[in-house]
Amino acid sequence: MTSITPGPRNPARSKPIPAGLREKLLGAIRPEFRGDEVAFAVDDPVFGTTPCAVPGCSRATRTQGLCGAHYQRWQYFGRPDMSEFVATARLIGQRPRMPAGCIVDSCNFAASTRRLCHSHHYVWQQLGSPELPAGLALLKPLALDKRPTDCLVTGCPRWAQPHSDLCRPHQARWREHDRPPVEEFALTANDPRPLPPGERIIVTALPAHLRQEMQYTLQCRRDEAAGKTAPATVNAAVLLLATVGVTSMLERTEEQWRELAPNRTTSRRDVIQLIIYGRRKLETLLGGVGWESEYPRDVWRLHNLGLSTTNAVLRFDGIPQPWLRELAKRWLRWRLSTGSSKSTCLLSTRSLTHFAAFLATHTPEVERLADVGRVVLERYLAHLRLMTASAQYQASFICALNTFFTTIRRHRWDTSLPTETLFFTSDYPKRPAMLPRALAEHIMAQVEAPANLNRWEHPAHQLTTLILMRCGLRITDALKLAFDCVVRDSENAPYLRYFNHKMKREALVPIDEELEQLINRQQQRVRQRWPGGVPVLFPRQMNNADGTRPTGSDTYRAALYRWLACCDVRDERGQPFHLTPHRWRHTLATRLINRDVPQEVVRRILDHDSPQMTAHYARLHDSTIRAHWEKARKVNISGDTVTLDPDGPLAEATWAKHRLSRATQALPNGYCGLPIQQSCPHANSCLTCPMFLTTAEFLPQHRHQRNELLQIISAAEARGQQRLAEMNRTVVTNLDTIIALLTKDSPDEGHSHAS
Repeated sequence: MTSITPGPRNPARSKPIPAGLREKLLGAIRPEFRGDEVAFAVDDPVFGTTPCAVPGCSRATRTQGLCGAHYQRWQYFGRPDMSEFVATARLIGQRPRMPAGCIVDSCNFAASTRRLCHSHHYVWQQLGSPELPAGLALLKPLALDKRPTDCLVTGCPRWAQPHSDLCRPHQARWREHDRPPVEEFALTANDPRPLPPGERIIVTALPAHLRQEMQYTLQCRRDEAAGKTAPATVNAAVLLLATVGVTSMLERTEEQWRELAPNRTTSRRDVIQLIIYGRRKLETLLGGVGWESEYPRDVWRLHNLGLSTTNAVLRFDGIPQPWLRELAKRWLRWRLSTGSSKSTCLLSTRSLTHFAAFLATHTPEVERLADVGRVVLERYLAHLRLMTASAQYQASFICALNTFFTTIRRHRWDTSLPTETLFFTSDYPKRPAMLPRALAEHIMAQVEAPANLNRWEHPAHQLTTLILMRCGLRITDALKLAFDCVVRDSENAPYLRYFNHKMKREALVPIDEELEQLINRQQQRVRQRWPGGVPVLFPRQMNNADGTRPTGSDTYRAALYRWLACCDVRDERGQPFHLTPHRWRHTLATRLINRDVPQEVVRRILDHDSPQMTAHYARLHDSTIRAHWEKARKVNISGDTVTLDPDGPLAEATWAKHRLSRATQALPNGYCGLPIQQSCPHANSCLTCPMFLTTAEFLPQHRHQRNELLQIISAAEARGQQRLAEMNRTVVTNLDTIIALLTKDSPDEGHSHAS
């Protein structure tokens, strides 16, 4: 454990213990946590670790799957085969066996390395380490002035070390027991060995009250079972508390505790985080939970309100105006009570804090809500324009502030609010046009390649990726899927059931059999690790003893970026490509629209709240088709080119007529240019119709129809049907003109036709 340099001890500055804390601690700490030494089972979900490989050993793993004692014994016996050693090793926790003696004749010192005592082992090394036992002839008895005394431990046949009353093994064990009086140790040395100090939590170094606070911290840590805490970390925290000279963890703020470990190594961070965790639990014990305890605070802890499992807070200490701070608290309490999300409330407090800072700096004359008129809002709008943030971020501040004023006016929290205190639609900054966020197909080809999908480090992350790509879920919804998330309809078709956190409702999306099988495999993996069952499909792998905490989005994103680098995904310029998980949602929507899936079906698949949200993807697809249509050469039956000015006054109307014509009067070799309100006088004779239009994409149909017409003309002439032959010759003439012009306009088509 890395040592911690505490601050100077200064008992004179110690603050009194908060009133009522002693009594509440005495009533809250259970008997199993009241001892000065606390030892947990090796498989404890919080304070334990992987047990030693030796069956029945109660010690924690240190090296090679063995506890420290068994690892030393394995080395002592020359590192034999691990499986054989584990099967024959004696339990350390049993009554200790008497130390073996040196194998050199007439030497009764305890054996050390190579079954030699320490002195004979040194001589053996000086002789060049000859093979044993043949080399024993070279080892002579030690030259001793007098016979050494026997080990003081009752029943031990070995000699004591020079200047000691114990043999070497018992002396080492005496040090492990923190050097008690030798006479007392000799009486208990044959008792079963306790756990090493590193596996025990010892709080005797703390004063009585601080000891109770640490005991309560351990109890809360164990009850929550949210993550691992090594006993060595707790002992280091005890050492820090004992040396800084405090009477309670509440004596210093969280920031002051963090200052004691400026070097953010893992060990130091864990120690400070444990003390801060204990401080928060003591605050909760002293002040209680719920609105009665949190509302008066200037920093709300959402976990005390049952609204978060993390340490998220809402801060009002940045609002210097008391009248504005009180209204802000009332508004945020109302928003949380009506189901607003944590992120929305964080943005709301941030916008009010920014507005309060503006009032304090630029309009100090504003001393109450009645002074916040339209003039103040206009000055604030001008101030917002100076921000380097995006227009969307500025609009979010305006929207939050406008909602704040509207809520005050609606619920009559303060009737002094002027009626002109509101923002209008024209006050919002204009947002730039939304650009397509769908991934290009050559990018999707790389990320969807089976070889790349198999490069994921963890199968749960691979399955998450497939759900994002195929179902279009948001990353938060995907990671918080319930364990039993697959349902079937009356036709036995599988669906993925999830909770849409943005819309606060359950939703369903159809899935295929392959994705269902992958979900079943993930469920099997989860059951193997948490046999008792868990509520989520993707529980986080670390600090999740009971499996109730889902994988965080930051964890998945970090794994995603490592995977993209491993797969070497590159864009069209050959540069490494970076993507966010939400772009897969846009890609799925764009793909569905491009495959002519009805917009309402796409809306239901994405679970959008309104058709306008889905219309963005349809608009992008429509603009792409129109761009190609404007560039294409359109020819009528006379061979004349029909042009369209994209910037002309009739461009939008002409495009709308074209889309309507293609949807309602689609022809196999072109489309009709007649307005849909009129009836066609040339029924089934489009190639002689002046309203007929076509493009190069229909060249194969034109050639096929020309061949059929030539056969019809030949058969008609053979039967003497001159009128029928004449009518079809006109059509063939028109086709020849169309094919010649379209072929001339398309070099590739001309080459293929000539060949």
